[in-house]
Amino acid sequence: MRKFIVLILHLAFALSVNAADCNVRAFGAKGNGKSIDSKAIQRAIDACTASGGGTVTVPAGTYLSATIMLKDNVTLNLEEGATILGVTDYKAYSNPDPFTEGLGIEVGRALLVAVDANNIGLTGKGVIDGQGSALKARHIAEDNRPEKDRWGLRPFLFRVVRCNGVKVKDVTLKYAGAWTSHYFQCRNLTIEGVKILSKGVAHNDGIDIDGCRDVSISNCDIESGDDALCFKTTSSKMSCSNIKVSNMRLKSNQAGIKIGTESMAAFEDIKISDCYIYDTRNGGIKLFSVDGAHLRNIEISDIVMDNVRTPMLMRLGARLNVFRKNEDIRQPVGSFENVTIRNVVAAAADTAQLTPPSGILITGIPGHCITNLTLENIAITLRGDGGVEDAKVQVPEAIDQYPEVKTFGPTIPAYGLWARHVRNLTLRNVKFLLKNPDARPEIICEDGDIRIY
Repeated sequence: MRKFIVLILHLAFALSVNAADCNVRAFGAKGNGKSIDSKAIQRAIDACTASGGGTVTVPAGTYLSATIMLKDNVTLNLEEGATILGVTDYKAYSNPDPFTEGLGIEVGRALLVAVDANNIGLTGKGVIDGQGSALKARHIAEDNRPEKDRWGLRPFLFRVVRCNGVKVKDVTLKYAGAWTSHYFQCRNLTIEGVKILSKGVAHNDGIDIDGCRDVSISNCDIESGDDALCFKTTSSKMSCSNIKVSNMRLKSNQAGIKIGTESMAAFEDIKISDCYIYDTRNGGIKLFSVDGAHLRNIEISDIVMDNVRTPMLMRLGARLNVFRKNEDIRQPVGSFENVTIRNVVAAAADTAQLTPPSGILITGIPGHCITNLTLENIAITLRGDGGVEDAKVQVPEAIDQYPEVKTFGPTIPAYGLWARHVRNLTLRNVKFLLKNPDARPEIICEDGDIRIY
C-alpha cells in the first residue's frame, strides 16, 4: 500500500510538471499560418494556470490568432522563429476593458491581453505581428464611417490591465492595429530588451504606461508611427509613479518621450536617462498635465536627439477630459512642479511644425503656473532664419485645447526658449546654436520669473 501511494504521488507530480510547462503544439496549435490557432494557444494557457503556473512555449512557426488571454502565473515564451500573427478580421478581437482615449474614441480591443492577473510574462526571441496595415485596409472596406470615428475598433497588439508582477523581455512587437503595448494600473512591471516596429497605421504608439507603479523599462528599441514612449493616466484612481527608464532608442512620427496627453492621476517620481531620440516628427520630449494631474518630481537626463522637430514642449492646461465615463468625474486644474531636465544635446530638424523652428516651449495658463522647472547643461542646434515680424507674434493661450506644438504655432517669437506663466524657471548652461541668423530673441519669458546662469 505504501509503495502504491508513493507511485501515485510521483505520477501526480509528473502530471503537474507536464501541465505547468506546456507546448502549444500539444494543445492543437498548427503554426502553419493558415489555421486559426488562438483557441489552441488559449487551451495551453488555461491548462498551465490551472496547474499552478509555468511556461507556455510557442515553438517556431506562424500562429494565426485572434484574442488570447494571459492568466495567473503564466509566462508565454515565443521561441526564435515563432510568430503570433493577428487575423485581419477586426471583429474577431474582444475588448475586456473599454475606455476612451485622448481624442474621445472608445478603444481597448487587443490581440494578446491580461486582466487582473498576477505573475505573468511575455518572453523569448519570437514576434507578435498585428498586420496593422492589412487589418486597416479590410476595416475601411467594411466600415464607411470617417476614420476618426471607426479606428477604435482596431485592436491593440498587447494589453495588460490591473496586473501585478509583469515581465516582458526580448520579444519583438510589430505592426499593431492601434497602440502597440498598453499597461494599465499595473504594479511591479519590468520591460527589458523589447524591439518595437509599429507604423503604417495611425495611433501606433510604442509603449504606453497608464497609471502604473514600480516600473522598470530598459534597453528597448522603438520605431513607432505615434508616440514612442508615453506615460498616461486615463483614470484618476492610480498614478504613474516610481518609474525608471534607461538606455532607450526612440524613433517616432510623433514624440520620442511623452508624459500626458491623457492626464487625470499624478505623474511623480519618474526618472528617465540615457536615451537616443531620432527622426521624430512632432517633438522630442513633451510633458503635459491638462486633465487635472499633478506632474511632479520628474528627472530626465543624458539625452541625445538627432533630427527632432521641436525638441521640448511643456504644458500645464485645462482641457479636463474624462476617459472612463462611468468611473471618473471632471477634475480641477492640476499642477506642474519640480521637474529637472539636464545633459541634453539636440540637433533640431530644419523643417518642423513651427516656421521657423524653435527649441523649447513652456507654458501654463493664467492663474496656474509651471513651477520649479530646471533646465541644465542643454545645447540645441537650430536652423534659424527668423525674421523681424516673427518676433512680434502673439501666441494663443489655448487654455482648454489638445496640447500639441501646432496648438501654439505656426510661429513662436523666440528661437531658443519661449516661456509663459512660469514661476522659478532656472536655466543653467543652456545654449542655442544657430545655423543661420535669426532676428527673434533667443529667450522670451512672459508672466514669469526666470534665472539664467
